Amino acid sequence: MLIISKCEVEKAIDVIKKGGLACFPTETVFGLGCIASKEESFLRMVKVKNRPVDKPFTLMCSSINQALNYIEYDEVVVRLMEKFFPGQLTIITKCKENIQKHIDLGTKYIGIRIPDDNFVLDLITKVGEPMLVTSANISSFKPALNDEEARYYFNNKVDIIIKGECRSNTPSTIVMYKDKKLTLIREGIIKFKELEDFVYGR
Repeated sequence: MLIISKCEVEKAIDVIKKGGLACFPTETVFGLGCIASKEESFLRMVKVKNRPVDKPFTLMCSSINQALNYIEYDEVVVRLMEKFFPGQLTIITKCKENIQKHIDLGTKYIGIRIPDDNFVLDLITKVGEPMLVTSANISSFKPALNDEEARYYFNNKVDIIIKGECRSNTPSTIVMYKDKKLTLIREGIIKFKELEDFVYGR
């Protein structure tokens, strides 16, 4: 397992492209992630996190255009993305039919997030495709907020840990957009009322 600084990001990019697991700081909590296209990396991440295999991970993208390649979208979804991305918001919405099964796990829905963190955006851009990302913790435990806590959870179970701390220490707000209706799954710094007011013009 490698422990590196942000200035050594090329090492992380190489590890992730080859299917390795990485822990890294985001603007919310520490993340655990892998390249989205490799099912074997997804299965390894499920095992390391001790997470139910039927629960999809968030698809973290570097741009709205990249995200739109994976989802079915309407004006509401695009408006939400343009207003709140990059930001501390995850939007669960219908995915395209040709999506790899391990990404949506047959649910036909995926959570999309574009982080408000230049380092993570640059990392995903250089990886060349989205990453499947979850909070860096064992399921049912608190998310790691720095590299020391990530190492406590995953020492020698992941391939690389990037040093750093998180800014907000609060997970992203999660909403589901289904059948043209917005539903709150988890509230973070972005309040659901603000999202409702924006979508419904209140």
